[in-house]
Amino acid sequence: MVIRTMDDLFIHGLQDVYYAENQIAKTLPEMMEKSSDPMLREAFKLHLEETQEQIRRLDQVFQALGQAPKGVTCQAVLGLIEEGQEVVGQIEDKDLRDTAIIASAQAIEHYEINRYGTLIAWAQQLGHRETVDEKQLGNVEIVDLLQLSLDEEKDVDRKLTALAESRVNRHAA
Repeated sequence: MVIRTMDDLFIHGLQDVYYAENQIAKTLPEMMEKSSDPMLREAFKLHLEETQEQIRRLDQVFQALGQAPKGVTCQAVLGLIEEGQEVVGQIEDKDLRDTAIIASAQAIEHYEINRYGTLIAWAQQLGHRETVDEKQLGNVEIVDLLQLSLDEEKDVDRKLTALAESRVNRHAA
């Protein structure tokens, strides 16, 4: 895709986060499996459900924009996933591994927070007011769907921080 306009850049950004969310959905079960802390496993289970919902929302955004949902390879998220897997794979101690898993997950969350925040700003700047019929919310603008995903990503980041600070880091230390 040649990017010539701000709208092209917006679509490219949507494709980037769509690819990222799909890669994350594939990686979360592995993170659950490698986690020893039951609360951490549960957090990843819930986040997988949210990620699947975020992918569905992105499908709706693409549809509202008259675009086919598709991803474009996101080297950033692939690098974050690979780096996390490499570090986690070197750790035998289960408590220390949980700490590394949280750190890796938060790096990915911060990337997603950046992406959704940027997409919201661009959609607003471009005047995208397309609406979708969201089953739980009724008719909402695409910016609202992106904001919902951004809020969820921020919430996951807060929960991982709380989990790390309240127990996982302490057990690793």
